[in-house]
Amino acid sequence: MNEVRVRSGRQARQEQRAHRGGGMGRPYILRNIPTYDVLSEENLLRIEAAADRVLAETGIEFRDDPVALDHWRAAGAKVEGLLVKFEPGMLREILKSAPSEFIQHARNPANSVQIGGRAVVFSPAYGSPFVMDIDRGRRFGTLEDFRNFIRLAQSSPNFHHSGGTICEPTDIAVNKRHLDMVLAHIELSDRPFMGSVTAEERSEDTIEMCRILFGADFVDRNCVILGNVNVNSPLVWDGTMTRSLRAYARAGQAAVVVPFILGGAMGPVTNAGGIVQSLAETMAGCALTQLERKGAPVIFGNFLSSMSLRSGSPTFGTPEPAIGSQVIGQLARRLNLPLRCSGNFTTSKLPDAQAMMEGTMSMLAAVHCGANFILHSAGFLDGLLSMSYEKFMLDADLCGALHAYLDGIRIDDDQLAVDAFAEVGPGNHFFGCAHTMAHYETAYWDSDLSDNEPFEKWEAAGSTDAATRANRLWKKRLAEFQPPPLDQGTGEALHDFVARKKAEAPDAWY
Repeated sequence: MNEVRVRSGRQARQEQRAHRGGGMGRPYILRNIPTYDVLSEENLLRIEAAADRVLAETGIEFRDDPVALDHWRAAGAKVEGLLVKFEPGMLREILKSAPSEFIQHARNPANSVQIGGRAVVFSPAYGSPFVMDIDRGRRFGTLEDFRNFIRLAQSSPNFHHSGGTICEPTDIAVNKRHLDMVLAHIELSDRPFMGSVTAEERSEDTIEMCRILFGADFVDRNCVILGNVNVNSPLVWDGTMTRSLRAYARAGQAAVVVPFILGGAMGPVTNAGGIVQSLAETMAGCALTQLERKGAPVIFGNFLSSMSLRSGSPTFGTPEPAIGSQVIGQLARRLNLPLRCSGNFTTSKLPDAQAMMEGTMSMLAAVHCGANFILHSAGFLDGLLSMSYEKFMLDADLCGALHAYLDGIRIDDDQLAVDAFAEVGPGNHFFGCAHTMAHYETAYWDSDLSDNEPFEKWEAAGSTDAATRANRLWKKRLAEFQPPPLDQGTGEALHDFVARKKAEAPDAWY
């Protein structure tokens, strides 16, 4: 086959991907490979029994939320001040009303995602106070950085979700930045997104903005927003989180319920102990959504992590949490709940070999444990303290590869290629045969960043490493970005809402 034709076809495909935007890629992946189960039925039952003992004998505190305590009393739990204890099986019974899968609607219906079942959804990293690139180094995130990462996610077909607090816009007052963040997701992306959870009223502002965007009746009947709520491990749910969790649930929206268990600090050093704690804390949060509104969508979340016991520093992308994620996947499936698990984790300070090794280990754990919603799919650096522009692009490339990996292997007469063997015969090459010509543009995944040229050509072109190529690519994507169209009247109504809410209170910076 003509060499120029091959290269121009590859370049054309890369150019097409770069300009696809959110509406042109797959809205989500349908997994065609099985999940990986590591524990036997006997051992899963032992973990569940241990979690039941923790819930019944030690209990979980629910602080600063009297309504949550009232819900538990009415449901039959034992409430002793702030401490709630649960009889074995109680939470599993409550969770039977939660849907096993649901649709999160996007403002572009073609980009709505399924959460649960065989679906896999990639979403950027979440929550970093700093941003980083190889030109300017590490610095506090701004609203413009936040908007840039939304643009980069929207411009890549390898993501399915716009994410949430991709980085903290520290140049905006704490009590008002959620308004700018939600507005940015709506204006710069037509994919699903996540809302604020840092206070009940901010969660309600998020939901109200969704009502402006989608219509109040539609929002009441459908999931359009996710809220990521964290347990204050060990065994404490604070009122800030449960009030936000309940705000999402009573509006019919999905809470993503996630313990953050740092082994040796906020949980046991043993993997099994951390899994027991995760199961207990997450079941309690998920069940509370059902007491607030029966049938509300909810995602069973997990964030196992390890630490260096010599220094006390957190570690990410290590093998113990990765294999622990496999067990969490088994437990979530037994509860028949959608799963958020693992992500692209690393403690590296640069987008280097450590970052990609640790990130790949944890992303493969997410893929194999059966995670449906994979937060932290791109940009995570510095133990989640920094969002890296270059790491974001490298991770986007990995997400593209995982699309092909999760597709598995299709078996049919065309794929088996028996006719191609007959055409080519022994000792000849397949370059020009009809089967190759029919498939060469789509046969293999193409990286946007890998350099596969001969050494001499790579050297003559400047001997660039992957981070340098990623730096060039994110700048190109931002320069070419065009936001998806938004109805003018809707946009004006959203801006009016944001302006009114900002005018109601003075700026607060903590």
